[in-house]
Amino acid sequence: MERTDYPALGLAVYKTVLPNGLAIYAAPRPGWRRAQAFFVTNYGGADRRFSLNTTVYDTPAGMAHFLEHKMFDMPSGSVDDAFARRGADADAYTSEAVTNYHARCTDRFGENLRDLLAFVSTPYFTPETVAKERGIIGQEIAESEDDPVFAAYMGCMKLLFGEGPLGDSIVGTAASIGDITPETLAICHKAFYAPANMVLCAAGDIDPAEVERIAREVLPGESGPLPERDYGPDTGLMPLETRAERAMDVSAPQFCAGVKLGPAAAEPEALKARLTAELAMRCLWGGHAPAYLELYEKGLLNDAFRYEPTYAAGVGYVCLEGESPDPEAALAGLLGAVERDMDPAFFARQKKAMQGGFIRMLDDFYDLADALAEGHFAGFDPLTAPEVLEELTCAEVTAWAREHFAPARFAMAVIRPKEA
Repeated sequence: MERTDYPALGLAVYKTVLPNGLAIYAAPRPGWRRAQAFFVTNYGGADRRFSLNTTVYDTPAGMAHFLEHKMFDMPSGSVDDAFARRGADADAYTSEAVTNYHARCTDRFGENLRDLLAFVSTPYFTPETVAKERGIIGQEIAESEDDPVFAAYMGCMKLLFGEGPLGDSIVGTAASIGDITPETLAICHKAFYAPANMVLCAAGDIDPAEVERIAREVLPGESGPLPERDYGPDTGLMPLETRAERAMDVSAPQFCAGVKLGPAAAEPEALKARLTAELAMRCLWGGHAPAYLELYEKGLLNDAFRYEPTYAAGVGYVCLEGESPDPEAALAGLLGAVERDMDPAFFARQKKAMQGGFIRMLDDFYDLADALAEGHFAGFDPLTAPEVLEELTCAEVTAWAREHFAPARFAMAVIRPKEA
């Protein structure tokens, strides 16, 4: 394995690519009892239409999430018991961009890694188990549709992306998951769970050579063909619609305002673009930002407010979510901050705070493995973030924010209380 040292971080990362195309990153942290492994496929909720071996497939909304649930079933039963017996746990999540399977333990890391790789790479779908899972996920869908925060988010995504794959829920709908069969699950597993479409990241009390050896022993020797994705026509930078409202059983209005950032930057600019966006939002709307504090004092925002940049389906976008008695006034206050000149001293403090947060992340093996996986698929080295941050200036971050956060480019969905 190739070793890369990061002296400023006190960290070394070992990397290799197996003959089957699987990339492996291992970050040993001697002296720590804990260990974490991520086995991630570059397949998320937005990857609905694709071609494989010249055959085009249109899959239902919720397909990647449904497949994530089903991977925990093996011919011998659920995999959870084996992890529990060793005092370990395994879990997974599906985002718009990836499906991430992870295992955490304090002992017997090799056995847990072997089981993680085995169940994720073993397709096992029967009509009976698929029907059972359809009922479980149907309940999850019903609960999400009753959640006003989720309703506001999906309303905003529809305004931004319309009927494209990003405009649909990751979990799908009761109707869409009804079209999922053992056959469609097998097709998507073959297409997206090929080793060359995946990455294995491990951190903690581990031996990089053991990680590579187990991966070679458990996984197939060849990858198979990779899918070609089709996200539909480019929807541009402007929202397709700007406002949406609905009434639900809430005590105060919930809102989600969103903006499209455009195509996700490629390396060598990918990491810089993401850090610029994150730093800009921290300076504009973070917990210590003047605009947030002013709106908080006025009662227009509370501590439920959050912002999140996302990169999926080849594009980036940002959502601002919160609760406010007057969502329009809250959004106007948030966007008003974009036109103000950033205080250079405040900017410097926020940059240092981001660098410090990154250093602390190295001791959280979940976040470290997650960062390595994200960087692999996006084409950047996340461990160079402190250096890239250091180069960012107040002037360029201000200019970036004014270009990307123009008020006309925002859409907002609001959930208001039902009238008495």
